[in-house]
Amino acid sequence: MTGRTPPLGDQRGLWQAVLAAAAGRCQCRGTCGKNHDKDGGRCPTVHGGYGRRHGNGPVHLLAAAAAPDSLLLPPHQAAALPKAELAAWCPDCHDATRRAAGKARQASAAATGPDALFDL
Repeated sequence: MTGRTPPLGDQRGLWQAVLAAAAGRCQCRGTCGKNHDKDGGRCPTVHGGYGRRHGNGPVHLLAAAAAPDSLLLPPHQAAALPKAELAAWCPDCHDATRRAAGKARQASAAATGPDALFDL
């Protein structure tokens, strides 16, 4: 594979459709922890553009689950999501949203009570 091969392998058309629906721009609206207020409430990062924190190379948007909780799905389930449930993400927003969803899941699991292993 070359560096020009889009993500999703055989799902190249799906990745392109997700990017086209997003107009080539990250679709994060603050789930990453930033409000993106200066940019109309949506992340300003565009595919192929240069971000402030993306090093020296161009930004490559990802096609991944739109719902933050779905970003935690195992790879085989995430790969089966239909186009309507996908969004374009820049790497920074994707990673931050996934971390936040993981923390929220852990907090809700801890709030449900102690583990039955320790019940007497």
